[in-house]
Amino acid sequence: MRCLALAQAWQNAGGRVIFLMATEVSALESRLHSEGMEVVHLPVQPGSTEDAIQTSDYAHRVGADWVVVDGYHFGTDYQRTIKRSGLSLLFIDDSGHAGYYFADLVLNQNVHAHEDLYQNKEPYTRMLLGTRYVLLRREFLKWRGWKREIPEVARRVLVTMGGSDPGNVTLEVIQALQHVDVNGLEAVVVVGGSNPHYAELQSAVQTSRLSIRLESNVTDMPALMAWADVAVSAGGSTNWELAFMGLPALVLILASNQRPIAERLDMVRMAVNLGWYSDASPMKIAQVLTQLLKDSKTRAKMSQCGQQLVDGEGIVRVLMHIRGDKLRLRYARESDCKLLWEWANDRETRKLSFSPDPIPWEEHVQWFTRKLLEPSCLFFIAVDREDTPVGQVRFDIDRDGKAEISVSVDRDKRGLGYGALLISKAVKEVFHLTCIRSVHAFIKPNNEASIRAFERSGFKRLNIENVRGNVAVHYIRVRGDE
Repeated sequence: MRCLALAQAWQNAGGRVIFLMATEVSALESRLHSEGMEVVHLPVQPGSTEDAIQTSDYAHRVGADWVVVDGYHFGTDYQRTIKRSGLSLLFIDDSGHAGYYFADLVLNQNVHAHEDLYQNKEPYTRMLLGTRYVLLRREFLKWRGWKREIPEVARRVLVTMGGSDPGNVTLEVIQALQHVDVNGLEAVVVVGGSNPHYAELQSAVQTSRLSIRLESNVTDMPALMAWADVAVSAGGSTNWELAFMGLPALVLILASNQRPIAERLDMVRMAVNLGWYSDASPMKIAQVLTQLLKDSKTRAKMSQCGQQLVDGEGIVRVLMHIRGDKLRLRYARESDCKLLWEWANDRETRKLSFSPDPIPWEEHVQWFTRKLLEPSCLFFIAVDREDTPVGQVRFDIDRDGKAEISVSVDRDKRGLGYGALLISKAVKEVFHLTCIRSVHAFIKPNNEASIRAFERSGFKRLNIENVRGNVAVHYIRVRGDE
């Protein structure tokens, strides 16, 4: 699923995606085909030298830019073979199992990821570690900015134990639900298409005293997570989706690689770790679940911790490294208020603006709050690969299909070429997001740095005009201009 998330983002950026598979999984292949992705089978042992050779040959044959590998059977020799063939390699990892790393990028999106796991690597290898790089599928990203309501007593439970659940832990959780002491309890139980216990689970649901719905091969998990008040989940990567959706969870460990995730999530108070599934009886699960359903303050804190842990921007951070981008744009938010006030009151910024007087804090807060709510205003913050804010760009759009642009760069980032790059990215984005026909900039004649930046980013000089009692040079960029 995390490879699918990365593939979706690559598609959105205009790229082509091919999944190379050594085994046949019909349900997964159907999903990939429905996303417009190609699937090619290789008759090899996964992670073998022959696998690496055939993968490299195929990647060169189709002109691939990057190879992405994900799985415990991909080790040091596999990476070395891919790299020696001249390809760029992203290695998705969970535990530092490979011993030595030749990949260009190593991505470990887990909360317990740290540099000590990857001391043996090539000098060029860059590490992308932690939940700021969590890969979420596009159906989750639509929920960015959504606010969860926390009821005094929770009554909706989502149960998800992963795709196959060979130990049938799902049945144990259904049995636990029968002992939960909360009136009006409802539950949705999600199972994968490969679950071998479906008939037994269906029987347990039908004979339950509670309102329980059994769902298979769910395509809209975010909607179910938004519906639920609490989840009971296995300790896998689903937990990052739960965190993003702000859904408090009880976590059961079904496999050894899930243990560090469950323990760390409990430590940061995003989830309650119930330990190994074999040690958690239905009565114990019911007891802890009942307590959480009745404790709104704890659920509220868990929800907040989860959304702080996974902000939904991991995929764009990873793409920045893959594409070599220096900057990316994100929407301005309430927490940017003070930073923007400091930028606006920078001495050089005020000297070159059309209103040179310092801006009072209260006035700025009112203005910024209003701008965030205006549908005719698009407000972006530019950040670098470390999420450090570099500058801001704002578009004020009128009814005639024209936008006026305002740009500033952090004082410590000036003279590094960020201005033209920020302008180019922002104009491309506003043309993508809206139907405006042109972008206009008004610049004081003595603002030579700004004039150079706009000219380098494709703006054409029109004429000299009067703007609020100041002489200004009018520049324009028209949709479709190269």
